[in-house]
Amino acid sequence: MRMIAAAALMRVRGALQDNATLVINSGALAIGTVATAGLGFVYWWLAARLFPPAAIGNASALLSIVSLVALLGDAGLGTLLIGEIVRHPKQAPALVGAAASIGVALAVVLALAFIPGAHLVGSANLIDGWPAGVAFVLGCALTAFTVVVSQAFVGSLNSAGKMIQQVLFSVFKLMLIVIAAVVSQTSSTAIILTWVAGLLASWIGLDLLTRGGARRLVGIPDFRLLHTLRLKVFGHYALDVTSQAPSVIVPYLVLVLLSPAATAAFSALWLLVSTAAVIPAVLTTVLFPVVRAGPNSSRRHFLVSLTASLLFSLACAVFVFVYSENILEIFNPAYRDIAGSSLRLLGFSLLGSTLKFHACALARLSDAMRRASLPFALGGLLEVGLVVAGAKLGGLEGLVVGWTIAVSIEGIFAGLLWAFASSLGISANPSPELVASPPLRI
Repeated sequence: MRMIAAAALMRVRGALQDNATLVINSGALAIGTVATAGLGFVYWWLAARLFPPAAIGNASALLSIVSLVALLGDAGLGTLLIGEIVRHPKQAPALVGAAASIGVALAVVLALAFIPGAHLVGSANLIDGWPAGVAFVLGCALTAFTVVVSQAFVGSLNSAGKMIQQVLFSVFKLMLIVIAAVVSQTSSTAIILTWVAGLLASWIGLDLLTRGGARRLVGIPDFRLLHTLRLKVFGHYALDVTSQAPSVIVPYLVLVLLSPAATAAFSALWLLVSTAAVIPAVLTTVLFPVVRAGPNSSRRHFLVSLTASLLFSLACAVFVFVYSENILEIFNPAYRDIAGSSLRLLGFSLLGSTLKFHACALARLSDAMRRASLPFALGGLLEVGLVVAGAKLGGLEGLVVGWTIAVSIEGIFAGLLWAFASSLGISANPSPELVASPPLRI
């Protein structure tokens, strides 16, 4: 038995050494994710106890729009940084500065366009007054900046920076939600302001803790440098939007299709599922620069990531299925009365999401983002279509069933795509357009 245990230990140790970069960076992001999840749970638990359900529902819907605007403003630039910083380390600060500048500018423009157009989609009262409008625009700008620059930390294989920023953001917004409740500011605008102030404070805190590390990462923008990679930016943008946008706007769809109270109950469990989905997303995110840096081990890295992600997702799905009503009651007893057991299948969408994440990583590694964006766009239309149809036919439970079926179908096709591509071998080599680009200049 001792010899068997020793041999097993040696195998585990060897596997960890072979995948050291993947394990270290994934571990840092996982720690940040777990801390963010724990503090985020406390944040929304306090909000659910101290704020009315309508305020929680409206804030959840508005934050989903903030995330969508940040995703559109990011324009694939953050994902580009993950894959390109390891290839061009000397030009990294200039590239990050250019990407962050464009991301923030696009987010502000889109946020300003959404405010007058909100009434067209049945949410005219979502942004009530100029304080809410200002908070919304600032939230979009800071979120877009966070998305781009956080990805730069991952691309430089320094995921500890992103971890620290995540933890600081979670701590600051938790403190601010308590202050808002103490001073009797229990509107959805107050919740948005805690996010805006928390994001700003987290970046200031990160820069102080790292003695200027955040400022050194973001240099003077070099738009010519970014222009040489424009074809890849468009490819990453198309893939990011088509694969992520449907899940980002689901809370907003719940508000439009059902009610703020239903959105509040749904968002409580959606928070748990979305947090769990970050774990496989983290693994595939770190997989991108790791395989870029060592393409000879790509198959092994992919198998480790996929196996761990599927096992984790299955465990979370079973947990949500069994304890969904208990989780709702922990947030607010009224949420259990609103939703009942209608959300219990939501966790099984994690399995499809895991397969989607790995198919996206494969497309990025093969520089086939634009080709992959079309099937993901069709999958996104399927997701939104089944969510709308499910809500119309079966209310909140129908919406959850529609979402789970759509994501599962898309995940199965993504898994088949991954299996087929794996049999042919994964390419992590530079794309033809990068090889053909003119020399990069500072």
